[in-house]
Amino acid sequence: MPSHPAIIRASISTDGLLLSADLRLLTLQREAGGDLGAPVAVPQLAAIARLSARLGITVSRPIIAATEHGDIDMWVRARPDGDGVTLSIIDWHERPAVALPADTARREADIAALADGWSWQIDMQLRFQMVLAGSDSHGALPTDPPVPGSRFSGYFQLLPDEDGDMAMLRAFAQRRAFRDQTAVLVSDPARSFRLSGFPMFDLAGQLTGYRGTAFPLEQTVVAPMAQEAAVALYPGEFGKRLDRSLRQPLGRIIANADTISAQLEGPLRPDYADYATDIAAAGRHLMALVDDLADLQAIDRPDFSVIAEDVDLTDLARRAAGLLTVKALDRQIRIVAPDPDASTPAAGEFRRVLQILVNLIGNAVRYSPEGSEVRIVTESDHGQARIMVIDQGQGVAVADRERIFEKFERLGRDDTGGSGLGLYISRRLARAMGGDIRIGGAPGEGARFILSLPTGL
Repeated sequence: MPSHPAIIRASISTDGLLLSADLRLLTLQREAGGDLGAPVAVPQLAAIARLSARLGITVSRPIIAATEHGDIDMWVRARPDGDGVTLSIIDWHERPAVALPADTARREADIAALADGWSWQIDMQLRFQMVLAGSDSHGALPTDPPVPGSRFSGYFQLLPDEDGDMAMLRAFAQRRAFRDQTAVLVSDPARSFRLSGFPMFDLAGQLTGYRGTAFPLEQTVVAPMAQEAAVALYPGEFGKRLDRSLRQPLGRIIANADTISAQLEGPLRPDYADYATDIAAAGRHLMALVDDLADLQAIDRPDFSVIAEDVDLTDLARRAAGLLTVKALDRQIRIVAPDPDASTPAAGEFRRVLQILVNLIGNAVRYSPEGSEVRIVTESDHGQARIMVIDQGQGVAVADRERIFEKFERLGRDDTGGSGLGLYISRRLARAMGGDIRIGGAPGEGARFILSLPTGL
């Protein structure tokens, strides 16, 4: 197996043209049908370069490139450099092409198993992209099929299994295929389906959505006792399953990746340390998704309630701002918190109000331009206490100011910064405490999220 430990370098322009390359990479470029001055012809390399240029950060990851004589395993690092991107290819290993690995073969088996029923496809915002009729008697589309662009959760309601688990949610968090997820139609709970699906990835290895089938089950009416039993599984049993299946292993992954990144056990090559940092960041993102899903199950219960206690919105604003100071500094954003001697009494649950404010301020920091300012202002009158989070970003169009509070709604954003559940959960919590969240401000003048709560018990 030929191995070339020397670093192989290349430079790529902002419009994706290969400007220079060491011999081995240039040979691969020509074999793929390109040349110097032409677009990068190896899709995996082009995707990493585009991602690095778009995010403005260094991206490191492994790729496999296929050639006429076999496969090439590479570790690629893409770094923005002036008006383009510099590629550094490390650990170039050439090997003969082999049969499908076990994981790929299993994935192909999963796809083949989805032959029955009608097909659906959803994106990362859990919106339908397509629906297709199947080839057998069970593959006919329902009389009211989902419309492309509509929400998955607006059409199907997932049901837990006897252990309180939901195969689709677990698979989504683990980026794996799933089978035998039972669901009923939101519009007609008497109509039930068995869902199966497999994940789809782009050339850069990013999850882009799921494709699967819906197999109709015999129409049965869910008895009231069965409905009550299903509700009783949340959040206790479901939370236990999350802790056991996701939280604990994710916590170990994050802790180990942080240890590697900090090089506590000894020095590492810089690219390996950077890769460990990427793993830790991805683990934290998944942990945040698990937290959002657990919150979602809790607040959608009919018996969900919050504690009524005296809180100080100004004090909570300062606490939330403190939690996000480091994140803001990373983007050169200044958070202007209320004065230390100010006070705004309100009624609500302390930890839930803090959760809402962390979400609102975090969104403002995430979507504001670098070098801008996020202001937090409090006021009270007519029995209402209000706190406003005001940024200098693009703002929210008037037509989208209610839509943005829907489940999994991200207004077309393609970044990986959130799950699309934060604002939905925040508004549900605010309303459970007798308040609300609305959006103010003129279009084009930044976003202004306003949390209102009763002033006292």
